[in-house]
Amino acid sequence: MRTFNTLADLAACVGQDVGVSPWHTITQTQIDACAAATLDAQWIHVDPVRAVEGPFHSTIAHGFLTLSLVPRCLSQSIEVQEASTAINYGLNKVRFTSVVPVNTRLRAHFHLAAAQALLPHEGRGYALTWDVTFELQAQDKPACVAQCIVRHYT
Repeated sequence: MRTFNTLADLAACVGQDVGVSPWHTITQTQIDACAAATLDAQWIHVDPVRAVEGPFHSTIAHGFLTLSLVPRCLSQSIEVQEASTAINYGLNKVRFTSVVPVNTRLRAHFHLAAAQALLPHEGRGYALTWDVTFELQAQDKPACVAQCIVRHYT
């Protein structure tokens, strides 16, 4: 984990690779919970017996399950000592470039693409634009690439 004293210190890293999360294994329990939460119970996600005969030979994670790991992975990659909280502001681009089979390990790489100080009426902090790449262990092609905007507050 990389630690910064202030949000301004982090914002000064625009154009740099800032952090990499630890590896995370995607389990069937997580996939099932995502299916229940999103009401997306397509067999490719939740039926291990049928999925063996499918195109990927196992169940696969929902793309949005992978994307939903951004906040956790970011918090495991960087720490800003003066920051009190962070909220998701939006996405500019998202592509799910590879499936994530059950029991696959992935991790997120964070590149700081832009930093903008919040306006006084928005609170004290920065809107940080992160280029995020989810790497799959032992595979060349990433699982997901996304540009996420996160508001970090002091």
